[in-house]
Amino acid sequence: MSSKDLLSENQKNPIHEYGKWIATYPNSWKEETIQSALLQFVDLIAVLIPGSQEPVTKDVIKTVESWGSGSSTLICNKKSLSPPWAALVNGTAAHALDFDDNFDPAKAHASAVLVPAILAVAEEYDLGGMQCIDAYICGLQIMGKVGQGLNPYHRNRGWHATATVGAIGATAACTRLLKLNSEQSTFALSISTSLASGFMSQFGTKMKPIHAGLAAKSGALAASLAKNNITAGLDTFDGVNGLNHLMIGQDYKILKESISTPEHGQTLSFSTHCIEDPLHIDFYGFRVKRFPNCGSAHRAMDIMLSLKNKFNLTPEKVKKIIVEAPISHLNNLMYHNPENSMQAKFSMQFALSCILYLGRCGLDEFQESQISSPDLKSIYNKIELIGLNKSELEIPTKLTLTLDNGKKIEEKTFFPLGSKNHPFSTSEYWEKFEKCSKKYLKDSNYKNLRNKLEKFNKLEAITSLMDEMK
Repeated sequence: MSSKDLLSENQKNPIHEYGKWIATYPNSWKEETIQSALLQFVDLIAVLIPGSQEPVTKDVIKTVESWGSGSSTLICNKKSLSPPWAALVNGTAAHALDFDDNFDPAKAHASAVLVPAILAVAEEYDLGGMQCIDAYICGLQIMGKVGQGLNPYHRNRGWHATATVGAIGATAACTRLLKLNSEQSTFALSISTSLASGFMSQFGTKMKPIHAGLAAKSGALAASLAKNNITAGLDTFDGVNGLNHLMIGQDYKILKESISTPEHGQTLSFSTHCIEDPLHIDFYGFRVKRFPNCGSAHRAMDIMLSLKNKFNLTPEKVKKIIVEAPISHLNNLMYHNPENSMQAKFSMQFALSCILYLGRCGLDEFQESQISSPDLKSIYNKIELIGLNKSELEIPTKLTLTLDNGKKIEEKTFFPLGSKNHPFSTSEYWEKFEKCSKKYLKDSNYKNLRNKLEKFNKLEAITSLMDEMK
């Protein structure tokens, strides 16, 4: 039986429906949708540039640089490699500082996967900015749809969705970029499931940012394999041995039936009805990061900063800090006494102590010399974490502080700064871009890069953008 015959028998199969959508949905996005995507390129490139100089990125370069040159730029590393290896390196750099955005439907870091994959493939084929934005919107949509079919249990059971769902989203983006037909797009998505893996047990190690790089690489590789006639199975999403049964568990159907109030559209169903409705980039938006650490700490960090400023708090004035938060958030913050900067990014103790003591928690605060500070460590034992078995949409994060005079103060929030309900302004995106990137670029390159990013959707070829970051 031919591949076309196989596809015709699976018209309502989600993998086929998603492949057909990628290949045929028109590129006619609203201006505000285009601008939203453009700002995510700005934010991701902002954190990718300093991430390119991190030890983990340098180690990945040492691993792959002898495996063949190519046309895709390694940002700020004066080398070019083939698209899969460039996507691996730049994806790792994008996630190395944990300063990149979160995307709730997928429970993943979307842009750290999508943007490096898109830039690597687009540079090889000399494509333009609007083609990259179109690919980003489509890749994000499929990443979100697949994430809604697997989460929250996929992530809650220890899978790192940036690596797993991310590989599928990156493949959708690269497939769109290469203008593959419906059959090829379907097979590309199936191929990506064979490349999708990553465990949360890698948090706090060098492998965690490499997960984003591997997912970006998988996108470039899977789309290219499908372009060159590699076929694959059609039951890898919703079959007996598909994503849902294998990456959630054999109790998948029981869990699916138990969901009464879905979080972020997560129904454990791969919806194929009106795939573009709602359009995820508009409806769900992003959680853009104010602080360069795990986003699960950000609600509490926002509160701590607010209370410190409101009551002029110092460590000496605070006797006790009680944090009440969803258990799913606290599970991500497993390092209660971090020993290095990578562990500190997954530590509520470090984050809150840093803000209480210094009044800030930025890139400079995650230097190794700061992690061992006795002044910070002396605050750790004042912090008590209480995990509540409710979703982040059901309960806020609440901080209750007991002061040295016996007074108690508290504050709670559902939405950190940078989320859709409390979004960054355009000027805040550019402020973050400047703080992150300016010191790593020559003045002329910085100015040119910013000018080109401001009109990214108008660029005829992104090679001119990449030239500013060599």
